[in-house]
Amino acid sequence: MDTEAQHAERDRSSPPPESTPASAGEPDTEGTEERSRSVFASFVAWLPGGRLTLGALFSVVVLLLVTTFVVQPYEIPSGSMEPTFRVGDRILVNKLAYRFGSGPQRGDAVVFDGSGYFGDADYVKRVAGVGGDRVVCCDKRGRIKVNGQPVDEPYLFPGDKPSKVPFDVVVPDGRIFVLGDHRSDSSDSRDHLGSPGGGMIPVDDVIGRADWIAWPLGRWTSLKRPDVYARVPAPGGTHG
Repeated sequence: MDTEAQHAERDRSSPPPESTPASAGEPDTEGTEERSRSVFASFVAWLPGGRLTLGALFSVVVLLLVTTFVVQPYEIPSGSMEPTFRVGDRILVNKLAYRFGSGPQRGDAVVFDGSGYFGDADYVKRVAGVGGDRVVCCDKRGRIKVNGQPVDEPYLFPGDKPSKVPFDVVVPDGRIFVLGDHRSDSSDSRDHLGSPGGGMIPVDDVIGRADWIAWPLGRWTSLKRPDVYARVPAPGGTHG
C-alpha cells in the first residue's frame, strides 16, 4: 500500500475535530454572568432575612440619596415662622430648587446653614431681599419697602408689626436678607446688622426652599411663593 493510501485511510478513521474554545481575545460572557449570579445568590443567602433584608437595605440607600440630593425633612424648632410654620411641624426642603442657575426669590421660605452668622444650626426664614435690593423699614403705614415699593405681608403673625426696629440696608450680591414671619419672636437679619456679614446670608449657605408641610397629616400642604413682591422693581429702581 502506498503512502498516500495510508494517509487517506487514517484520515477517514480519525474522529471529527472538537469545537475550539473561545479565543483569548473573546470574553466568556456567559460564564461571567453565571458567576455573578452565583455571587449575588450567595450574598443574599448570607444576609439575615435574605431578600427581605436586601430590600430594606436598598430602601435605606435610596432614602439617603434622596435626602442628600433632592428633598430633606426639617423639624420646626421655634415659633419664629408662625403662623406659616408651627413648632413641631415637619417640612420638606427642596434641595434642587436653586441648583440649576436660579437663586432664592423674594418671598421664598428657605432653610439655610447659619454657622458663623446666626449660630451653629440650620434656620428657616423668609427672603425679604436679594442681591442688590434696598430693604427699608418702615413707610408711614408701617410696611417694609423693597426698592422703593411698599410690601403688604399677609403671612405676618396676627398683631405683629413688620418691624419695631428701623433698618435701611442694601443687600450685597450673592446674599439674601431674611426675616421671620413672627417678627416679634424672630431673631433674623435685623438682629445681626452690626455683625460680620451684616446679617446677610450667603446664597451658597442656603440648603433649599421649604416647599411642603408634611406633618402633622392634618397640616399637609404645598407652599407657594406669595405674590406680594410681584410689583417690586429690579435693584436700581426708585428708592423712596
